[in-house]
Amino acid sequence: MIVSFAHAGAWLLVQAGQVAQVAQRADTVLMRQVGNERGWFETATAVASGLMSIALLVLTVALVPAAWNFRKSYAKVSDLLDRVYGDINPLMRHASAIADNVNYITTSVRTDVQQVNATIAAANQRLQQAVALTEQRLNEFNALLEVVQHEAESMFVATASTVRGVRTGAAALHHEDGTEAAYGAALPPSEELEDGYDDSDAPEAGTTRPRVRPRRRGWA
Repeated sequence: MIVSFAHAGAWLLVQAGQVAQVAQRADTVLMRQVGNERGWFETATAVASGLMSIALLVLTVALVPAAWNFRKSYAKVSDLLDRVYGDINPLMRHASAIADNVNYITTSVRTDVQQVNATIAAANQRLQQAVALTEQRLNEFNALLEVVQHEAESMFVATASTVRGVRTGAAALHHEDGTEAAYGAALPPSEELEDGYDDSDAPEAGTTRPRVRPRRRGWA
């Protein structure tokens, strides 16, 4: 009952309000403001603004699917990179170990090469010293050979002079002995000179000895 009265009161209030509004409309005067005409700049600005709004709307409509596809592509690339990293990580570890081994081997080879270079340098120095010493010995031997050659030449000249002197002395002695023998044969014996008789058939009293003259000191 109370609810019915409440609804009836509310309806009456609504109807009273509508009647009051109709009464006010009859007394209200409507006024319209007439605006100024737009210029070409305002018209162009309005058209450009509209075109920009349309372009932004189209761009937004086009970018939303592109952004969605980019998000999917990014997710796929991220998954692919994760898998590649999982596959490459062991390889990187092995590569790091291989690089360490290569570095160690390179260091060892470098040390060995330095030792070989030092050995070669020492051997080269010793070889140069040996060559210099050999050259010095050869020079000394050549000097000795020159001295020996000079002495041999001097000895040969002296020997040749001595032999020539001996030959000359022997020839002179032989010439003098031959002259004396010829002179003695040409003279008759003393007995024949005394009695004037030549006894050619009688045996000789003795054998004629050659006269030996002393060697002069001037002959070499």
